[in-house]
Amino acid sequence: MKKIAILGKPNVGKSSLFNRLIKERIAITSEISGTTRDVNIKNISLEGNQIQICDTGGLDQSSLLFSRIRELSLKTANEADLVLYITDGKIIPQDDDKKLFREICKINKKCLLVVNKVDNDKEKQFAYEFISLGAKETYFISVSHNRGISALISGILFELGLRCEGSYEKQEENEDILDFIESIEEENAQNEDNQSMEEIIQVGIIGRVNVGKSSLLNALIGKERSVVSETEGTTIDPVDEEIFIGDKRVCFVDTAGIRRRGKIEGIEKYALDRTTKILEKSQIALLVLDTSVPFVELDEKISSLVDKHALGVILILNKWDIRCAEYKEVITELKRKFRFLEYAPVLTVSALNGRHIRELKEKILEVYESFSYRIPTSTLNEAISEATRRHPLPSDHGKIVKIYYATQYDTHPPRIALVMNRPKSLHFSYKRYLVNFMREKFNFIGSPIIFTPRGKNQIQDKEEKC
Repeated sequence: MKKIAILGKPNVGKSSLFNRLIKERIAITSEISGTTRDVNIKNISLEGNQIQICDTGGLDQSSLLFSRIRELSLKTANEADLVLYITDGKIIPQDDDKKLFREICKINKKCLLVVNKVDNDKEKQFAYEFISLGAKETYFISVSHNRGISALISGILFELGLRCEGSYEKQEENEDILDFIESIEEENAQNEDNQSMEEIIQVGIIGRVNVGKSSLLNALIGKERSVVSETEGTTIDPVDEEIFIGDKRVCFVDTAGIRRRGKIEGIEKYALDRTTKILEKSQIALLVLDTSVPFVELDEKISSLVDKHALGVILILNKWDIRCAEYKEVITELKRKFRFLEYAPVLTVSALNGRHIRELKEKILEVYESFSYRIPTSTLNEAISEATRRHPLPSDHGKIVKIYYATQYDTHPPRIALVMNRPKSLHFSYKRYLVNFMREKFNFIGSPIIFTPRGKNQIQDKEEKC
């Protein structure tokens, strides 16, 4: 598969072009310089050709963080089959543009100059000054006005030696048509996601800012995929990467760190929206906690997302090499603050030195097995009968409450219907007892179990979680 890298200085429209080419709004775009920090990667079909497109962070050296971003961007350029260097057509060519463009051309000889924000023919005449950069091919586009995109795509396919079917030109005739296509794709995405979930284990990495989520992602995949910095809120766009653990495909997504609502600044509100969408598609959450400092209330609030989205979960005690207390004390505090996640496995990890990373990979497969496990109906009913014999169901104001039979109607996570004479009379404490009994009986690890009480004649009832 051919690989394209999009490079340029901050705020020239790299992420906007990335979104335009993939026809989805994945990368966060804003007028704030340095919005993109990590490399966004997406596999797409471009005129019938399978291509991987990489949106990189802006090339800037104004701080240590941006130096790290620059380093990762140039590395991506070196690995690409073609580089698109994006400039701002509303600003005359700068000396650093010439320097950067020539530096990139040395790294990768296949480099196209793309002058963005050329909204009309008058501005195009002004933009011809960019020819002074000495590019072999220059393309004038306006992502916001959808101008010049088809010509750019034709040029990309020509440079890569791929065929061009010409279908994209029809899309460019009307901006509304492209937006309509995007909305239809978003509406139909759920069906595709459901199919992919059967093939790929989706793992979201969550936690507050600066707890080591990006370092953990890098440790899991064995390379620097996500920018790591001591600067809080470094990760903005979700960063995803697939690896194989044994014979299973696992997709990790490093989400933006979460702050208290009053501390959220600027583009971080968009990052939080992306995090929510990622969790809606995830199956397992790695809840990363910083053990170099005591647990805080925000950690507990973030952990509630696991229950909200009915995810499998593993508690990651990161920075264990510089922990603030001894093991027994940390675990005692963990059990006290995260009592509702007592079913979750706990691993002491150091993402920087690789402590327990192999064990974490194994644990992910173990949790996923519980998350996707289906209990045979006969076995399930035997277990429910045993549970009710041990502890009979409490009556409802003197009226007998019975469970006639049980059936598991879904997985990811396990969902069990209890057909009863009085479904509304099943007390939450008894449901909790059933959940704990099932965990012990079937060795469910790190996975929620959802019980749905139903009447004999009910086809569907509202789900109630435990």
